[in-house]
Order: sequence, then structure tokens, then C-alpha cells
Amino acid sequence: MPRPCRCRRIRCKPDTNYFKPRGIPLDGLDEVNLTLDELEAVRLADWEGLYQEDAAKKMDISRQTFGNIINSAHKKIADVLLHAKALKIEGGIIKRV
Repeated sequence: MPRPCRCRRIRCKPDTNYFKPRGIPLDGLDEVNLTLDELEAVRLADWEGLYQEDAAKKMDISRQTFGNIINSAHKKIADVLLHAKALKIEGGIIKRV
């Protein structure tokens, strides 16, 4: 039986929670869900430029877990950009700070 997931601390709240390619009707798009903890990982690593160890401490998780989260987020974002899909930001096991 796997260990229960710990809540991840997040400090960002996106202004919007949905992005889609311009000129393509919404009903013709596949949708990818990016969780709030994945968005926070992208913000810390890519926007703020923190190392994984430092970013993991801010989210109150292990460095390995942070690495798994950021890898998952990068794959989802690449899928959205390369295959013209919609991106929905919601969910995740989080605790707002």
C-alpha cells in the first residue's frame, strides 16, 4: 500500500485557470489538467530559478517528489504546446500559504 500524499504548500494563485489555442473552437480541443502543485513547481523552478532542493523546501516536500512533480508538469505543458490542446489548471493535494 502506498504512503498517503502530503499536502504541498503553494503560494501562487493563477489569475486564470484555462488556456487554449486561439482560433480553434473549444469543443474541438483535447484538454490537459495541470494541478496547482505542478503550477507551483513550475513557478519556483522556471520563473524564480530555484534549485530543486530549495524549491522542495518551500513546498514542504522531498526533493525527489519535487522532481517528479516538475517532470510531470513539463510533459503536460509540452503536450499542450506541441499538440494544440487546452490547458486547465485545477486540483492537487495542496495547502495555501
